[in-house]
Amino acid sequence: MVVPVGVDAAATRLDALQVRCMTCGTVQPGARPLNACPVCGGLLDAVVPLDNPLSPEAFGVGLPPWAADSGVWRYRPLLPPIPDAAIVSRAEGRTPLYWDERLSDYAGLRGGRFGVKHEGHNPTGSFKDRGMTVGVSHAKAIGARIVACASTGNTSASLASYAAAAGLPALVLIPAGNISGGKLSQTIAYGARVVQIGGDFDQALALLRTLTATYDVYLSNSVNPFRLEGQKTIVFELLEQLGWRVPDVIALPGGNLGNTGAFGKALSELLQVGLIDKLPKLATIQAAGAAPFAAYHARGYRDYAAVLAETVATAIKIGNPASVARAQRAIELTGGFVTVVSDDEILDAKAEIDRVGIGCEPASAASLAGVRRLVREGAIAPGATVVGILTGHVLKDADAVIAYHLGDRDGVTRPGANRPVTIPAEIGALERTLADALQG
Repeated sequence: MVVPVGVDAAATRLDALQVRCMTCGTVQPGARPLNACPVCGGLLDAVVPLDNPLSPEAFGVGLPPWAADSGVWRYRPLLPPIPDAAIVSRAEGRTPLYWDERLSDYAGLRGGRFGVKHEGHNPTGSFKDRGMTVGVSHAKAIGARIVACASTGNTSASLASYAAAAGLPALVLIPAGNISGGKLSQTIAYGARVVQIGGDFDQALALLRTLTATYDVYLSNSVNPFRLEGQKTIVFELLEQLGWRVPDVIALPGGNLGNTGAFGKALSELLQVGLIDKLPKLATIQAAGAAPFAAYHARGYRDYAAVLAETVATAIKIGNPASVARAQRAIELTGGFVTVVSDDEILDAKAEIDRVGIGCEPASAASLAGVRRLVREGAIAPGATVVGILTGHVLKDADAVIAYHLGDRDGVTRPGANRPVTIPAEIGALERTLADALQG
């Protein structure tokens, strides 16, 4: 809901909002919807005043109830000064961190630990809610009349929900026939105007950027610097859950690369204010059929080229990511890794995550699949402590679950498949099934 709370006006002036170009360094006012530097066209960072060191006690103290309930706004000292009266919050964040030895073993971390930070526990079932609470709040603060996004599914569901909470109309562009039913149903249910285009995500975003350059439409994709401020809080919350002890590696799926960029900014700011004294390595994992950043990284960040994306992990099915420069900065800052995994590796890793009772959408499982590959290749030590980010809920793509467990691949059942059995309505048959179940 939209929660008006009166606070010190000096802390909430719109003229306190600023953005800085990460290419030319030009600072611009943040009280208008800029998604690229008007001087050089570079990507923008929201400016957060970080003049003084912070202690762990700086968060969650003296907050109004709506902020205390949010795993985003409780980190207000590390966020842009958006006026309280504009903030749209749905108690996002506060997502669990799970540890399971079976996942550690699968990853090859037999002397280490593998945990998963499950962002699928957000209100609409994905990490996008963290970004949308800040992005839509900024839109409301500056008087936007309509908010819009291009999406492979999760962004559209989140924007539709937060726009509805804010009382703002939402326009969503999606690739026709390339979005899961669960995500599309959310978007429709929350009242967004859904436009299906005969093209992929990258074409949808290009169309929308052309539209927003001419019309008064607030763009809510990850080119928006304020949306990424909310996504930073995944790292803040993770490290707070770890008692501000830094893991060796944080692994995450890489699609449009907004999270990779946001994580790098978050870590840089935590280091600046003294909450951590070292950096983890970031590991960005791309699907093999949608891996332009991995190829760019492998070429020493030379000759970047977009690709025609194709992967079962639709949430990261992006061939021309918007945040390449931000992601490069983050990987270089942390001395991190970029790797690719096949769709089969993603689906098998997903089956492992599902089987231990955690569950996730396919793109999420790229984090585990990628860590397994990096351990096997010697990039990550078997004794490392690693946290993978699960970006979406298992029900975001139920069709992928059914296809994996009930389908086959070239006539071969997948290794993690859990097929239902059919028996006669006889007690003997049920007894035999019970015996088989007890034997595993």
